[in-house]
Amino acid sequence: MTKVKVSKGSDSDTSFEFKESDTNLLNALQSNGVDILYHCREGFCGACRCKIKDGDVEYLNEPLAFVRRGEILTCCSKPTSDIEIELI
Repeated sequence: MTKVKVSKGSDSDTSFEFKESDTNLLNALQSNGVDILYHCREGFCGACRCKIKDGDVEYLNEPLAFVRRGEILTCCSKPTSDIEIELI
């Protein structure tokens, strides 16, 4: 299983294992009690955008929302290695 480490500003970090049964990173974050903004769940709106600080993800569907270098959309991606993300 892949480890996901989450930070949000000055709040304490949270870590959990991304399970094969998790359909995407957004669902995994929510099922592990992480409060994250989202809207469309399809990669259109960009509301679930976060910074990726370490590791890699793959997109299940290519996002249509603008994504800057160093950012990912959690609704349409899943980790391919241990990752560290920062919620925006």
